[in-house]
Order: sequence, then structure tokens, then C-alpha cells
Amino acid sequence: MAGKALALASLAALALSSGALAAEELVKPQQLMVDSSLPKAVADAAVLAARRYDTFWATGDKTLALKTLAPDFMDRTLPPHRAQGIAGPLAASQGFRQAVPDLNCTVEQMLVVADRVVAHLHFTGHFSGQFNGVQGKGQAIDFIATDIYRVADGVIKENWHIEDNLTLLTQMEVVKWCKAPLMRGFFIAGTA
Repeated sequence: MAGKALALASLAALALSSGALAAEELVKPQQLMVDSSLPKAVADAAVLAARRYDTFWATGDKTLALKTLAPDFMDRTLPPHRAQGIAGPLAASQGFRQAVPDLNCTVEQMLVVADRVVAHLHFTGHFSGQFNGVQGKGQAIDFIATDIYRVADGVIKENWHIEDNLTLLTQMEVVKWCKAPLMRGFFIAGTA
């Protein structure tokens, strides 16, 4: 009986240490600013939800998105042709990882205020896959995004986001800069 109790205690300790290790493997913001008037448990839950979701973008591990997005999650800045709800970010991540297989995401800054978390994200990698029928040539990718998450009960209920898509598409050579004086501006590669 004592042997069984020791074995169960060992398994419980292993499970707890695995959970702690998993939390350490989440992306960490380079700067974290938390409203000091928030209860610690509320702030910690918001930070954990944001770190899980940001790690999903860094790794493509959909289990993190499924853990941290509410079942009724809403994308409040839904791009055209993207599914609403959890399916949207899952498909977006998978598609982007096909274009940039070595995609990495770091969190430059994270601000936690009331029920909101603002994450300033920095994406890097190489465009070596395909994007909208364009084959990458290994071009370096380096752009930023900003997300605002509304967190309730430890999960992200809503997200407002903006990405520097012009920089991204220019780096991918999908959009090019025209320097001619009469045509100065951007155009879709292959159309001018």
C-alpha cells in the first residue's frame, strides 16, 4: 500500500513539474506591463492566455490555440475569406506556415489592463514555401503585428489585430515598389 501511495505521489509530482515546465516553454514578453490595480489571479490568467496564444503563433501548435481561445471566440478584425471563430486562426497559422515553415514569433511588449491584453508581436522566418501560388526563394521575413485580446475566465473571447502586411508582402516579393516618377507607389508583382 505504501508503495502505491509513493508511486501516485511521484506521478502527481511529475504531472505538476511537467505543467510548470510547459509554462516555462511559452514565449515570454521582452517587456511586461501589468495594471497594478488588477487582482494577481486575474492578471496571471490573462498573461497565461496571451502567452499560450502567442506561442501558438510561434510554434503552430494548435493545442495551445484550442486551450486558450473560448469556444465562442470572435475575431473582430476578420480578414476576407477567413472563417470566424477558432477555425480562422487555425487555418491562418497552417497556411502561413506553408509559406514560411521556419516562422518564429516573439513578444516585444505585453500590456495587461482591465480585461485586455495588448501584444506587440515580431515575426521572422524565410519565405521558402508557397503563398497564393507564388513560390518563395528563401527571402527573409521580418514584420510586426499588434493584437488586442479580451480575456475572460482565463480564455481569449475576442481579438482585434493588425499586421504589417505591406512589409510582409514586399519581403515576399508579392508586392513591389515602383520608383518611376509618374507611377510611384506599390503594385502587385507581375502586373506592371
